Amino acid sequence: MADTSQKSNPSDRAPRVEYELPVAYSSVAGFVTDWAVNLSRGGLYINTDKPLPVDTVVRLLVTLPGAHFPVELKGRVTRTNAPGAHVANQSPGMAVEFVDVDDEKRSRIGEFVERLRTEFPPDEPDVVTRK
Repeated sequence: MADTSQKSNPSDRAPRVEYELPVAYSSVAGFVTDWAVNLSRGGLYINTDKPLPVDTVVRLLVTLPGAHFPVELKGRVTRTNAPGAHVANQSPGMAVEFVDVDDEKRSRIGEFVERLRTEFPPDEPDVVTRK
């Protein structure tokens, strides 16, 4: 069967929160530690001056507050912002979409995102900023 997946438009994206989380991910140099600054049940945005190429598959270790161990996930780079590129309200880095995530992990991430959305009501629809 042919893959019929399409790129979703921004209004179809899962609700996300702006919240800083430590994240480690695989790269050609081994594991790199940076900060995820935007999280949804479907992916995250990592601040980095060395974004990986689009379509790179990475192994992620995301540390959720209150968890005893990091959550291990697989992701795919979907978008990058190179240093020096002037994209409105976006720091250098890369967007990573979670792939092949089991229901338990997706549920844990979704619950965390919803808890933050409740604790920090958004100024705009579908965006929450940590104060």
